[in-house]
Order: sequence, then C-alpha cells, then structure tokens
Amino acid sequence: MGNLAAAIVPVTPFEQNCTLLWDDETMKGVVIDPGGDVERILAAITESGMQPQAIWITHGHIDHVGGAMDLKDSLNLEIIGPHIGDKQLCEGIETQAQMFGLDGAVRNLTPDRWLEEGETVSFSDHSFDVLHCPGHAPGHVVFVNMPAKFAHVGDVLFNRSIGRTDLPGGDHAALINSIKQKLIPLGDDFNFISGHGAGGNIGDERRENPFLK
Repeated sequence: MGNLAAAIVPVTPFEQNCTLLWDDETMKGVVIDPGGDVERILAAITESGMQPQAIWITHGHIDHVGGAMDLKDSLNLEIIGPHIGDKQLCEGIETQAQMFGLDGAVRNLTPDRWLEEGETVSFSDHSFDVLHCPGHAPGHVVFVNMPAKFAHVGDVLFNRSIGRTDLPGGDHAALINSIKQKLIPLGDDFNFISGHGAGGNIGDERRENPFLK
C-alpha cells in the first residue's frame, strides 16, 4: 500500500478547498467536495495523475457541492455522502444559488449513496471511518483514516476556528459537541484538512482554539 497524497484545489469565490486524495502508488483516489470550477478541478486531476474512483461529499452547502453533478457527468463517478440529514440542503442547491445570484450555474445534488456514522469508505487499500458531525450542517460527515492519523473535517473544524452556525440547519451547541466528542478524541497527533483555509492538527486546536475553551 502506498502513502496518502493530497492536493487542494481552491474553487469559486467562496475559496472552498476541493481536495484530491489518492494513493501515491496505485494513483487511485477520490475528489472531496467539488464546489464548482469543474474545469479547474479536471485540470488538477490531470496534472496530479490521480485516477478518481468516486466523489465524496462532507455536507450539502453550495460551496461544497456546486460542481458535484457536473463532475459526476464528466468522469462517470458515484457521489458518496453526505449523511441523509442534509437531504433538504442537497435538494435545495438551486435555491441556495439564487441567494448568491448564481441562478442556473449549479444543480441540486442527488447522491448515489448517503452515509451513516460507523460506515467506512475506501479507495485502494485506504479505509476511512465515517463520523456524523452535525452543527455546521445537519448531515455533515468527517472522513477519518486511522493508520495515517489523518481526517478530512470539512467545515466542522478550522485552524483556530470552527464552522459557522448561522446558516439554515446550523446549531452551535451541536457543533461544539461534535468537535469535542468526535474529533478531539482522535488524538493530538491527528492532522486534518478543512473545507476552507489552512489545515491543522487536533492537538494544536485542543490547546489553542479559542472556540473550544
């Protein structure tokens, strides 16, 4: 089994981190949260040499799923996730688009498979545990690879910050609970990629994140 490799593709005016994640030997991998700018994502896939096997979705906000259906059509990939708690958000992407003046630019998301807490998803020999972490969005999921001590946390946790909870379905208490009950126990040596901005380290956030004090 090769090592995990990752590339961040910032997309759309939301500066969302579309993440390419793959095995550096087989080159098989996944695209996480293709929020838009599909041509840019396709170019990054070609440049990296990775071979996408699926599209993984952390949650149903437009900046994370706006390009998912177009990417699915381009590469004939399954869309996996988020948790069914985000069904209403996923069915309302076009409505979300109208709020941002993006009418006609995106399509509602229809996943091929919803995810539940305790399931696993994988590519090559890399298996990821699925954690349901509501708060930023009702159906937000996090992908955790235990051997590599790595997680993709979407918009749950950021470097010295946390996901916003003022959007529809947001719940501050639920978000803090998700972080403290699901992410912090992973251990101080876990590193993570977020949905926006720089990644981080669980231990650093436990000690220094002002929102977790």
